[in-house]
Amino acid sequence: MTDDLQPDLALALRIADAADRVTSSRFRASDLRVDRKPDRTPVTDADVATEDEVRRILAAERPDDAVLGEERGGDTTATRHWIVDPIDGTKNYSRGVPVFATLLALVVDGDPVVGVVSAPALGRRWWAARGRGAFTSDVARGIEAAPLAVSGVADLADAYVSTTDLDYWREIGARDRWIALTEATWESRAFGDFHHHVLVAEGLLDAAVEPGASAWDLAAPAVVVREAGGRLTDFTGADRIDAGEALSTNGALHDTVLGVIRP
Repeated sequence: MTDDLQPDLALALRIADAADRVTSSRFRASDLRVDRKPDRTPVTDADVATEDEVRRILAAERPDDAVLGEERGGDTTATRHWIVDPIDGTKNYSRGVPVFATLLALVVDGDPVVGVVSAPALGRRWWAARGRGAFTSDVARGIEAAPLAVSGVADLADAYVSTTDLDYWREIGARDRWIALTEATWESRAFGDFHHHVLVAEGLLDAAVEPGASAWDLAAPAVVVREAGGRLTDFTGADRIDAGEALSTNGALHDTVLGVIRP
């Protein structure tokens, strides 16, 4: 790893440890408070507490860096800024489903360069830094740091693909595009959120399609997918995380999938 990113990755992993302690302590708590934002998406007291803990550590360790968080907002214009989604998969979290994660990324000059995805209830974590590959840990399997690599599937007819809630496709008037993709591929699921992007990075899925996503949903997975050998772009093929949509693939299938889903 380049020396300039080593301290930032180490910090991100330590912050993920702290975030895991907060989210785990409130997961399935009988007094968990669940509210609704103006857009009707849920937010729990754990979301806010986790983001506040991440911000507290960053303020102490990187006082000159800006922070953008899903719950507290922030700045993305600074040369260096961190993007945090305290709980990606809040709907799962609020219902006691263990598929949720804290997402943390460092963005430098507009490019995500460090990413950590930590899912404590699954006993899993995925992380990467630019130019040095992507890795995962798995508590159940006793794995501390295994390298990640995307699949080698090159034929769309053999592809295993995933999306999120079908309502997102309906809202943008593009449900027929997702249906067309499922009909052209071997198998489809709706794993959603962070989970299908890291499954692409692991080589277990070949493509993950997000018709509705924010920068905090995508910054960390983008680093992991790219360092595992894949691609994450918007639906036009541009390398960006702020378009409100994303396609991650093993790379070999990227242009083919774009040909089906792009407007």
